[in-house]
Amino acid sequence: MQSGLIQKLSPALKGAQRRQLRGLAHSLKPVVQVGQQGVTEMVIRQLETALYDHELVKVKINNTFDGEIEDAASALAEGTGSACVQQIGHILVYYKANPDKPVIELIRAGD
Repeated sequence: MQSGLIQKLSPALKGAQRRQLRGLAHSLKPVVQVGQQGVTEMVIRQLETALYDHELVKVKINNTFDGEIEDAASALAEGTGSACVQQIGHILVYYKANPDKPVIELIRAGD
């Protein structure tokens, strides 16, 4: 995935904020998986729940998925209203602040 697509899928985040989130995501394990069926309503609901609970979530695109990873990344970001922070191979990282009790404090844009 090109960095331009990541920027398109996370327009509200600045580069430093994406770097911060990538650092925080490094030790995370994928909690949502996209399989052969692709991005279904169930996958979107699972990601929404995980984002509400954790704010920063890794998603694994299984080898059985026949579509394009970029299309899946876009569908997940649009379906959940989240930002796709990173893509490495078949792993995607998504961020969405918890509306009730945000845990991750993003650095300010100019810092």
